[in-house]
Parts: sequence; structure tokens; C-alpha cells
Amino acid sequence: MKMTVISALMASACALGGAVQAQDFPAGTIEVVTHSGAGGGTDTTARMMARAVAPVLGVDMVIVSKQGGSGAVSMDYVQSRPADGQTLLTWTTGHAVTQAKGGAEAAEGWIPIARGTNDPQVLMVKCGRFDSAEAFIAAQKDAALSYGVTHVADIDDVSAFMFAKAAGVQTPQIIPFDGGGDLLTNLVGGNVDVGVLNYGEAAAQIKAGEICPAVVMGIDRLATAPDTPTTKDLGIDADFATVRGFAVREGTPDATVAALQAALLQGLGSPDYIAFLKTQGLEENSVAEPEAWGTQMNTSVRQMRAALVELGYISG
Repeated sequence: MKMTVISALMASACALGGAVQAQDFPAGTIEVVTHSGAGGGTDTTARMMARAVAPVLGVDMVIVSKQGGSGAVSMDYVQSRPADGQTLLTWTTGHAVTQAKGGAEAAEGWIPIARGTNDPQVLMVKCGRFDSAEAFIAAQKDAALSYGVTHVADIDDVSAFMFAKAAGVQTPQIIPFDGGGDLLTNLVGGNVDVGVLNYGEAAAQIKAGEICPAVVMGIDRLATAPDTPTTKDLGIDADFATVRGFAVREGTPDATVAALQAALLQGLGSPDYIAFLKTQGLEENSVAEPEAWGTQMNTSVRQMRAALVELGYISG
């Protein structure tokens, strides 16, 4: 019988052993550090993780927001704390960008614990604007479309530029907005042609029939949008996702790392956390064990650095 994602995660957690009980860790409340404000996707993911994992560890887990510097402030804060596993960083694509801009070729300084979400970038359009993904792409062969984003020199505009290059279409006109809500309002109002968003950010507008996903920038189709082709389906080499996972600073003892990895895999494989993923339009495979997560962290930094150099945001 094929092993499900949840059972595989549980097997991985068991394989890591009973480190939680065998060590002095955890020694009280664990801080989960984010670089975002309350209510955003990163904050929500961190809170849902803490809710699922705190009972496994038997201690409280509190969310600590350290905003600024596109994730640099949050990384600096965690690096300033003891390497004892009591402080977790919620590492995201934004941190990959910041590390890439700093010259890193990998997620230097961090030990991967587990991935919490893998949320592909989705190119959204006003419903009725295009008949198909192919028509959407064809429309950009001769004339550029305007792409609304909420981050500049970050995952949103980088993925838009790289999609256009890989698809062989005109370079998009990038229009930044203050947030997803502002972008969606302007997309519905026709003030921008395309929105670069995650599915969950536009779920309400999609359900209302106002916004339609045109292309998923990934390999697998979304269960919530099974008829929307991926870039892989279309033969376009542009796989971009907003990833959110957890890491500790280098120097954390192996036994403590193993304890955290086991606890997070158990909690992130729970029915409550999987139910949360479903509300975001994500599947069980959004959760990944340490080895796969670490590989993706390193790849994210390397790919982002290459893209930023190519787009002229940083020097090679």
C-alpha cells in the first residue's frame, strides 16, 4: 500500500527517536520568530505550527515578530540568541532573497527543522479576460501586460520576470501595491492585468467568480484549482513558490535538533494542521522533512541570487 504523506511524516518522526524525552530540551517556553506582522501568511503558518507542536513538546510556544530589513532583523535576532533550540526562525522565501542579496549561495547559518507550507505563485486574472492559459500567454507575445505585485526585488516580481523570460513573452510592467487586498481590488477593477499571488490570498474572490487563476508556477496542480495548468504542464521552466518553514541557528546540539525535528514532523502531520493547509488551498505534501526542506532552502537562495543578478538587482 502506498504510504500517505501523514504516515510518512510519522515514520520520519519515529525514526528520529525519542530525543524529546531523552534530553533536557526543551527548557521552558520556545520562541518562534517571524519577520511579518500579525495576520499575514507567515504569521498564520507560525501560529498554526505552534498550536500543533506545543502539546508534543509539552511547553508553550510564543510568536515573536521581529520586522525589518526584509527578514534581516529576524535572522539577526535568532542568531543573537543561544544555540539551544529555544528560539526557532520561521524561514521564508523572503529570507532567501535577503541572504542572496548578501552574497550567500545557500541558506548559510541555518539548520533545517521542517517545512510548513509550499505555496506556489499563481498568476491571477479577472475572470472572463482570457479563455485559457494559452490565450493568456499568446496575448503577451506582442504586447506587455501589467503585473501587480506586493514585493519588489523579491519573489513576486522576480517570478513574474522569470516567467515572462521562460515563456518567451514581453517583459511585464511591474506595478507594486501595499498589500494583497489592495492588489486584488485593482485586479477586479481592471487597473492591472495580472496579479502575482498565492491561491489563499485570493480564495474569497475566486469563490465569488471575480478572479480566476490562469497559471500555477509549479509542478503539481492545486487540488483547489485542478483545471488550472502549471508551468510544467505548459512546458515553461518557471517553478516559484512562497515557502515557509522552520530552522535553528548553526551550533545547536544534534540531540536538540533531532528533538525539534521529531516534534515538528509529528505536529505538522496532525489532522488539525493538515486541515489548516486545506483552507489555504494546499496539500499534505506542503509539509516536508528536514533533508528535503534543507535542500529547498539552499536551492531557493541559489536560484534567487541567480535571478537577482540576471535582472540587475545585484551584481554577480
